[in-house]
This record gives sequence, structure tokens and C-alpha cells, in this order.
Amino acid sequence: MSKAVLDINDKPTPVQLVTLSFQHMFAMFGSTILVPQLVGLSPAIALLTSGIATLVFLLVTQFKVPAYLGSSFAFISPILIASNGLTEDGASVNPGNAMIGAMAVGLVYGIVSLLIWKTGYKWLMRLLPPIVVAPVIIVIGLGLSGTAVDMAMNIKVEQFNETTGVVEIVSQYSVLHFTAALVTLFSAIIFTVYFKNILSAMPILMGLIVGYIYSVIIGIVDFSSVKEASFVASPDFLIPGIDYEINITAKILLAMVPIVIVTISEHIGHQLVLGKVVNRNYIKDPGLHRSILGDGLGTLVSAIIGGPPKTTYGENIGVLAITRVYSVYVIMGAAIIAIVVSFFGKAMALIATIPTAVLGGISILLFGIIASSGLRMLVENNVDFGNNRNMVIASVILVVGIGGAALRFTESFAIEGMALAAIIGVILNLVLPGRDKEVADYD
Repeated sequence: MSKAVLDINDKPTPVQLVTLSFQHMFAMFGSTILVPQLVGLSPAIALLTSGIATLVFLLVTQFKVPAYLGSSFAFISPILIASNGLTEDGASVNPGNAMIGAMAVGLVYGIVSLLIWKTGYKWLMRLLPPIVVAPVIIVIGLGLSGTAVDMAMNIKVEQFNETTGVVEIVSQYSVLHFTAALVTLFSAIIFTVYFKNILSAMPILMGLIVGYIYSVIIGIVDFSSVKEASFVASPDFLIPGIDYEINITAKILLAMVPIVIVTISEHIGHQLVLGKVVNRNYIKDPGLHRSILGDGLGTLVSAIIGGPPKTTYGENIGVLAITRVYSVYVIMGAAIIAIVVSFFGKAMALIATIPTAVLGGISILLFGIIASSGLRMLVENNVDFGNNRNMVIASVILVVGIGGAALRFTESFAIEGMALAAIIGVILNLVLPGRDKEVADYD
């Protein structure tokens, strides 16, 4: 490993602290604000809660793990499912439902961390091997592909329905908007492939910036909301019992909680990679139970005030690897900057003007990368598809998840799509003969 410029507990100079913290803030910025844009939540509250969740994580992990927590992409579909069509009328949009589900996710993280603390982590590795987790990750990416393409190509327009006499919102193809999506997409690809410095660690942000500038040039950005916004504004909080009724149902829990199967595995992977970057064994010290608990508490705190579920960010691990600055003070600085920026009303209003086509363009790459990371997990773990057991598990997960299969118990209660695929994958892995009972020892 290369020698650290600043190690975990080294204090940077004031100039280093500000510049390096802004660098980390920009690295996570594009992804963190993209999730709320896609699911109808407030970018400001997502930014605020990312900073708060990161501070919680650092505290729980005893300031030993320089990780930044941002919005989790794994929960995009579950948030949409939980927010839409889970109320009594079957059609109302209620983001409070997603917040309740996210709180449940945080509590499940806590239970898992307690079990790991008492019994070790190997049972978790046996329960969630790559042959289960990787296909579910592929489902997450490909399941969102239709959404990304629709956002990139189509715009929403009002159209009068002569049959019903009602004005409806319909999708209409726009070549102009699609060019904005393509400019965004190819810009992000260029930054990913051809840049080798810090810019390569933030292709989403750079793609959004280039796509936005192009959108301004072709005249598809409306700045009226920016002019009307105040310079300082409170984020759009969603407080349980105040902004929405606390209504815990099996439908909400089943839409959100099963995704923990993926996010915990993602968390373990990040801890292993981060440990290699900074030359530490985070599975042992401060322990996997602490890092999972930190992730869970970050998600719980985020949900209580209206933010999306959180996860450690690979983008910021990339920044650590490039700069060799591992100081937790820099991560804390980035978290504090994110919290402060979330109260700048003009900035948040400007973010809200990003055209849907630009978000769609970046989503094409992002959702594809999510699916490809599942494929990479299969390759890196040498999963043998000559083994019929592995072939069966992966095949069932992919078709059930992408095909949108649903197990309906009543007209309004069902386990479907990604959640059903994850549950079936775990069950198949446990019951089919030939399961590998040996797991890697990271102690």
C-alpha cells in the first residue's frame, strides 16, 4: 500500500480541511441528490441527512472508519412502491409510508448488528452468498432500466381526452430532450473512462453539470423557481405524526425490508475494499457489527426527518484511494458542509431545475453500472454456472425480479418484484443441496 498523506486520525491544516472536505462533498453530491429526484423526495433533506448520517456512522464506529453515507440506490423501487398505491384508496402518494419502511430497515440493521456482536459474522455470509446477492443486484439495475430510458426520451405533457373529457398527463417523445440525455450520458462515460485524477471519482456529478449546461443552451431549463426562492430555506422535513400518520403495515415492510439482503452485502463489500485502501481490518476493528449498526442508525435518523435510506459510498472510497488522505476529520468536514449547503434555498431550487432528461441520461449509466456490479460479483467470486444449483438460483431470481412477479395474498397485499426475488433466492440457497458451508475468514 502507498503511504498515507494523512492517516485516519491525522489532523489536516485548515486549508487542507476545507479543500479536501469539499472534494468529498462533490464526490457524493451527484448520487445523493439523484435518488430524491427520482423518487419525489427533497434533495435538500437528502443532503442534510447524508451529513447527519455520516456523523452518526463516524461516532458509532469510534472514528476509525473514514466512510461517507449517501442516498442508497437499492431502495429506489421500494420507495416508489411504498409511497404509491399503498394507502386505502390504492392510488394516493404518501412518502410517509416509505419513511416508515426506512425506519424498519434501520431497525433490522440494528438486529443484525446485535446478532453479529453475539455470534460472529459467518452465519451472515452463509445466508447471503454471491449466488444470491449478485442476481438481486442485477435485478435492481435492470428493473430500473425502463424508468431511465423513459426519463431520457419522453416528457410529460397535458392532453385532452375527448372520450372522458378530462385533461390527462401523458408521455411524449422529445428528440430535443433525448439529446440532453445523450450529452449527459456520454459526458459521464468520458469522465469515467478517460480521466484518471479526482474527476474520475465523480462522473455522475460531472455528467450532470455538462448535461445541465447543454440543457440551458438548448432552452429546456426553467429558472423561474430559482428567482422566487429565498437564499436561506429550511429543507422539507417529513416528521412522523406531524407530516404524515404513522401507519405500519405488512405491505410497507415487505416493500422495503427485504432489500436489506442486498444492502448489507454491499456494506460488507465496501468495508473490505475500504480496509484494503487504508490498510485496516474493519471486519475485526471496530468490527462489522459496529459499521452495520452505524449504517442502520444513519438510515433510521434519516428516515425520522424525511430522508432516504443511507449506505456507505463507493465514490468517496475512490477519493480516498486517489488522494491517500484517510483522515476522519476530512469526512466530518464534508458532512458538515453538506448539512450547511442543504439550507441554501437558491442552491436547492437550482438543483430542482435539472431536466428529467438529464436525470434519465445519467440514470442509464448508473443503473447499468448497478447491474454490471452484480455480474462482477459473480465473476470475482468464481461462481460456477456449470453447477445446476447456481444456474437455478440465478435464473429464478432474475426472471421473478425483472418480470415483476407478485405473490398476492389479498387484492391489496402482495410481495412482488425485487423483494420477492430476494426472498426466494435466500430460500433456494438454504434448501437446495450442495450449498458451500465454508466462508472466508476475515479475522
